[in-house]
Amino acid sequence: MFSKILIANRGEIACRIIQTAHRMGIRVVAVYSDADADARHVAMADEAFNIGPAPSSESYLKADKIIEVAKESGAQAVHPGYGFLSENTQFAEACEANNIVFIGPPSSAIAAMGSKSAAKSIMEKAGVPLVPGYHGDDQAPDTLRKEAEKCGFPLLLKAVAGGGGKGMRVVERMEEFDDALAAAKRESKNAFGNPDMLIERYLTQPRHVEIQVFCDKSGKGVYLAERDCSVQRRHQKVLEEAPAPGLSDETRKAMGEAAVKAAQAINYVGAGTVEFLYDVDGSFFFMEMNTRLQVEHPVTEMVTGQDLVEWQLKVAWGDPLPLEQSQVKTRGHALEARIYAEDPDQDFLPATGNLRYLSTPDESAHVRVDTGVTEGDDISIHYDPMIAKLIVWDETRDQAINRMVQALEHYRIAGVKTNIRFLHALADAQPFREAELTTGFIDDHRELLFPKSRLDTHKALVLAAGFVLEQRKSREVISTDPWSPFGRQNSWRMNSEYAQPLQLQVGDDIHELKVLERDDRYQVFVGGSVYNLTARLDDDYLQAVINGHRISIHGNLHNDQLVLFYEGDTFQCILYRETYGFEEMAGEGSLAAPMNGAIVAVQAKVGDKVTAGQSLVIMEAMKMEHAIKAPADGVVTDIFFAEGDQVSEGAELIAIEVTADAEEEAG
Repeated sequence: MFSKILIANRGEIACRIIQTAHRMGIRVVAVYSDADADARHVAMADEAFNIGPAPSSESYLKADKIIEVAKESGAQAVHPGYGFLSENTQFAEACEANNIVFIGPPSSAIAAMGSKSAAKSIMEKAGVPLVPGYHGDDQAPDTLRKEAEKCGFPLLLKAVAGGGGKGMRVVERMEEFDDALAAAKRESKNAFGNPDMLIERYLTQPRHVEIQVFCDKSGKGVYLAERDCSVQRRHQKVLEEAPAPGLSDETRKAMGEAAVKAAQAINYVGAGTVEFLYDVDGSFFFMEMNTRLQVEHPVTEMVTGQDLVEWQLKVAWGDPLPLEQSQVKTRGHALEARIYAEDPDQDFLPATGNLRYLSTPDESAHVRVDTGVTEGDDISIHYDPMIAKLIVWDETRDQAINRMVQALEHYRIAGVKTNIRFLHALADAQPFREAELTTGFIDDHRELLFPKSRLDTHKALVLAAGFVLEQRKSREVISTDPWSPFGRQNSWRMNSEYAQPLQLQVGDDIHELKVLERDDRYQVFVGGSVYNLTARLDDDYLQAVINGHRISIHGNLHNDQLVLFYEGDTFQCILYRETYGFEEMAGEGSLAAPMNGAIVAVQAKVGDKVTAGQSLVIMEAMKMEHAIKAPADGVVTDIFFAEGDQVSEGAELIAIEVTADAEEEAG
């Protein structure tokens, strides 16, 4: 077995690989960019090398630099993880040319599946069922337009070299085709260096079911159950599970055998995933093959009891597959939720910030957390905004869902927006519990997945007051006389009762509270109501009783910003002080950058008349494009940035003079 390997990746997948390698007695070399000098994977590795500046194009995608580090460190093999260079044929060839084992398939297999159009041709010859569409080499717009008419609508434009939902557009009718094609090509060129497209019939109620396959160097292949990855946003997976609910044993077997046939058709070696679209009538169609370990591989590990990274290392060393097909068994049900720094209420806009507070559920045989970050780390613009993967297992799907709901309630983050509340609503939604799964699940159930807060606003304000006051008490200077009122921070007044004022800002609203402290409890006056409150704070854990209702919550108070966590929900407020002078980052009629990123296109000129909702600027951040739209009808008076410029969150991009009609409507 290898004695030393290099991991050509970062984040949670690098940490995940290190754990298995160390368990097997293998030393690990990490690589890192300037932005990752203090990253968790660097600390976990036996040694680490800096490979360049923060942008991945200048660090993690520098194949020659990584090969150089592998040789210098004496690493016998390179594990590429997923993303970055994991499906790069030139990198796999460079490893081979330098006598370094690439822990993945041969470069020929990567090349065969790297082009989605070429892959479909290979699968067609191998007898694997395909979705109707076009996957030819002729990329002339007229040809694609004709093939689109032939395919029929709705259809899906997909980057031939793509993945992760980038370079993909659903087109409902021909009138949308040209604009969608231009946008998909541009995004694909930026993400993969290749603008070529394929066209597929867009199935209206499909499920996304994929098969984990493994092949060794002798050509033997097995499949290790299937995963359902139907719940997606922007064609990116959000929640995955194994096994796929509702599949018959016959379908499961047919799909598995088709996946192995697909892998063997390209002389595959190692871990791979064959993805299928599964239709309501039970038919399934080849979609693509990912020639690497998948993000969602832990759910397969949980139900099979196998360590897929260990399998990768053994197969790359030259060992046979650890199990025959008849020996592959599954037990129970597993789910994985991807915890992202993003804002679901703003169309899942990626978020940046500091993880100033991070508390995760306890790990056990039922709960697993794969992550590459620790409290205090920054989520930057340079890499994917995934914070962690939360994986749960139990005997049945219902029990596993309950585990997931509970684990999400115990996952608490402050300092950056996350999708935890959304994931909690998703896992607990009745249609999900009943396995009504399609790739359109999120759009079909938006009302269920974006619920109102579980906490009544007044009760939340009372809890916030209790948290603030109890934390102040915990920081009081200890008096020589513990009973002296003069050492307290409760605005005590001699010979009178004094209700101290407390102002809490929630969004744009400022709430005026009055708090009267009595012996072992508080009276909190808010919105014309009186609440009797008892509270006890232990670190970040508040136990409170409000008018006889016992509530336990966690919280984090930092620089007057308070976040309370309750049953998967959060309540955020600011201790308001008049001296703060809160101001809007951008005034009415202006467009502000919603995140750090780069300007891809400016779609207006000074003097242009624009309408509300019209796309004016295209930004790229975290490898995805985002359209910035006009807030109202008006005339463009200033444009402050040009294509290619880097901008910071909150920066004013375009100024618009709002027309009188728009102002009247707003009023």
